[in-house]
Amino acid sequence: MDDLPHLEAISAITLFTADMSRAVRFYEALGFRLRYGGERSEFTSFHVGPGYLNLMNGAPPERPWGRAILYVSDVDGMHQRAVAAGLGPETDPTDAPWGERYFHLRDPDGHELSFARPLDR
Repeated sequence: MDDLPHLEAISAITLFTADMSRAVRFYEALGFRLRYGGERSEFTSFHVGPGYLNLMNGAPPERPWGRAILYVSDVDGMHQRAVAAGLGPETDPTDAPWGERYFHLRDPDGHELSFARPLDR
């Protein structure tokens, strides 16, 4: 049996918005259920089935950018695996206020991968 941490699912996609209030109203009008944040927040998350659509307030960086959030069986184990492979994660595993433990790392094209797991509450 493989004891290494493994990928389980794509948890979320994150997009930039220039106007959080307008974007929140747009997605709510389509039936997205607010999970975290809202019209006056810098970061907002909506339920989309078992996953999430996240919005970040502000203009996207000059170069192409994207973030995929991947649920894993063990965040700390995946971080150790990335470090051991010399992949240079940008952050250490952290418990976030929205209820996930996560860390970030960039792929060779600069896209951000966030490896996460819901916190047991």
